[in-house]
Amino acid sequence: MDLDLSKVVVIHDEEAHRFESQVVGLRSFMNYRRFPDRIVITHTEVPPPLEGHGLAGKLARTALDFAHANQLRVVPLCPYVADYLRKHAEYHDLLSPEDLQSVMSVSGGPATP
Repeated sequence: MDLDLSKVVVIHDEEAHRFESQVVGLRSFMNYRRFPDRIVITHTEVPPPLEGHGLAGKLARTALDFAHANQLRVVPLCPYVADYLRKHAEYHDLLSPEDLQSVMSVSGGPATP
């Protein structure tokens, strides 16, 4: 499948606490829990036919940009988002020092929810 990510729209469904997109009738999404000072990203799911096309990355960028715009700390309980953050230093300021240390250790998960 040839997928043009620039044409994929990510929608923020605040009532459902998720960022989502639909491509060829299949829904990809990233769930989160919102607190006054932080967003806890809990799960990312991309249907198997859409895996490997960058959809999870686009969901992550959208969620992290939302956190930046709203001055929220990010707690990455989702392993995909923790890995994404490890590779993208431009978002490290969204993490607490403990979570940054945990994310940067290959075997670690987030320190605090």
